[in-house]
Amino acid sequence: QVQLVESGGGLVQAGGSLRLSCAASGRTFSSYAIGWFRQAPGKERERVSIISRRDGSTYYEDSVKGRFTISSDNAKHTVYLQMNSLKPEDTAVYYCATAPSFIVLLNHGSYGVDYWGKGTLVTVSS
Repeated sequence: QVQLVESGGGLVQAGGSLRLSCAASGRTFSSYAIGWFRQAPGKERERVSIISRRDGSTYYEDSVKGRFTISSDNAKHTVYLQMNSLKPEDTAVYYCATAPSFIVLLNHGSYGVDYWGKGTLVTVSS
């Protein structure tokens, strides 16, 4: 079992920044990749970014590339998502999730997830 707890969400104006954190506990050694996903009201959950805890490889969706940065502090079992130049369309509940590998999350998105956090709400006002 792996427990994931997100934090750092909130209300921010367009153009502002937030840093989300995802703290993992439990059998974290079995989680080789962590991804951030988001779900806006009335929309499907979508992948945002992925990081490999094994070698630090990263992936970003085009919608956030150049604005968001994912990073990992393996000693603290925590993954961060630095979000800059936020837009109203970034408003969503943000979830972190684990998967057995980076490739699984890359190729299968949410279908490759084995554990989900409960999410943190990000609201970007115009």
